[in-house]
Amino acid sequence: MTDPHSLGGATLAYIGDAVLELLIREKLLGSGVTDTGVLSAEAQKLVCAPRQSLLVEKILPVLSEDELAAFRLGRNHKSQTKPKRSTVIEYRRATGFEALFGYLYLAGKTERINELFSACYDG
Repeated sequence: MTDPHSLGGATLAYIGDAVLELLIREKLLGSGVTDTGVLSAEAQKLVCAPRQSLLVEKILPVLSEDELAAFRLGRNHKSQTKPKRSTVIEYRRATGFEALFGYLYLAGKTERINELFSACYDG
């Protein structure tokens, strides 16, 4: 597996986005809804930048130094992309949120991923 310490914030966010998407889809399947249009609409609400920017507040106080570093690496990445449905601050914080999950995935910290995901999406 790739060493997460050797990657930049955008790359960690790229992987983290996929990790979060899968976790969200699994969570939604547990709701009993089977209509894929409804599932997709609900998933979009949960993974959008404004929502992720708010969710990061729930977990910032419990992050380790390495986890905070991964979040900051993603948050501070200078993107060429202009956010369409969020502010620049929300977009950057969401990128940090995704980078954190990408870091944890590449570090093999599945239990921590589940713990933080639950803190964000179950509470």
